[in-house]
Amino acid sequence: MTDTPIRLLLADDHPVVRAGLRAVLETEPGLVIRAEAATAEAAVARSAQGDIDVVLMDLQFGGGMTGAEATAAITARPDGPRVLVVTTYGTDADTLPAIEAGATGYLLKDAPPEDLAAAVRTAAAGRATLAPTVADRLVNRLRTPGTALTLREIEVLTLVADGLSNRAVAGRLHLTEGTVKSHLARIYPKLGVDSRTSAVAAAGNLGLIRR
Repeated sequence: MTDTPIRLLLADDHPVVRAGLRAVLETEPGLVIRAEAATAEAAVARSAQGDIDVVLMDLQFGGGMTGAEATAAITARPDGPRVLVVTTYGTDADTLPAIEAGATGYLLKDAPPEDLAAAVRTAAAGRATLAPTVADRLVNRLRTPGTALTLREIEVLTLVADGLSNRAVAGRLHLTEGTVKSHLARIYPKLGVDSRTSAVAAAGNLGLIRR
């Protein structure tokens, strides 16, 4: 067992959230908060200095780079720090991009303090920690791959839920309108629905997209 402290970077655009994380983690033995970042871009830059072991990363910032994009940039660096996502969002639309980007763990902000500290230590050791609801849905995706929405299908449905037309969705995702329609045609039977409105409602109820 090493006595070397685990050095942390808190990345969240809300000062109150950063203060709350600091208050919880500063009391934990072996954990040291090296820095804070209010933007995803700042988190990427600060984590590159070589003195951070774990970044606690929010997913949504006020603008610019997202937490998932920052996670990808941080984990792409050789010997970069681990990234533990700590967010209020637990839908597949949030978890899948973050995990795909290289996040070591994914925790919701309502987790007990002891779970947060344990997740930090687990992430520092290179092992995964997932919020129970997130883990359950990932297991279900593996058990029933034929009915699970792909990341692209979730992206399409998220934009549909935002009120975008097929043409607007196509423009946003750099697809053809026909491709968007094809995605929707595959989504409907997976969710057991036959319309855009029903698909959005079903996906929201299943925790696939935010509602």
